Amino acid sequence: MTIFPPPEPDPMALRQFLAQLRAQRAWSYDELAARSGLSRRTLIEIEQGRTIGTLATWHALAHAFHIPLGELLDPLCTSHEPPRPER
Repeated sequence: MTIFPPPEPDPMALRQFLAQLRAQRAWSYDELAARSGLSRRTLIEIEQGRTIGTLATWHALAHAFHIPLGELLDPLCTSHEPPRPER
């Protein structure tokens, strides 16, 4: 049995999805900061690719957008199939 490493995640797609969600709601960085409890600076740095943020950051964003964390992180797998549970 050959084991291959997992494919690389796509953080750019994740940042673009965050920007898209914010734009769909017409939220400014300040609005999203207030709803998520994150700093405006953190949000800007994530969208501009200077940081990826922590799991806690993405958890806060999922709650702000009222979507499951998995749905928010799904764009990480845009360039490949996400893993499926073994049977």
